[in-house]
Amino acid sequence: MTKVSIDPGVCGFVTAVTASSEDQQEVEVKVASGCEAVRKMMEELGSTLDAYELCLVKPGCGPLYEYASEHFPVHCACPVIAGITKCVEAECGLALKRDCEIRFVQED
Repeated sequence: MTKVSIDPGVCGFVTAVTASSEDQQEVEVKVASGCEAVRKMMEELGSTLDAYELCLVKPGCGPLYEYASEHFPVHCACPVIAGITKCVEAECGLALKRDCEIRFVQED
């Protein structure tokens, strides 16, 4: 089982993701989020996903991004979908479990 916490920043809608897979392809994904759009996406797509269809696609493709492009409010910088994808990648052996982050740097 792989767990991640995604803090998207100013909106404050922290998202917790748990991914679990026995065969490293079919993956059970549980998402708890303060964001209504994310919750609705996961309700409509369901909790069982194909890791290859989710992770082994070009940037901006796959079931989460396709859903978001039609149903999410305009906000392309939201890191939640990337965070869900990273969790699934790590659980299914498609990536290593390493933290990633975006930080703003103040120039003097």
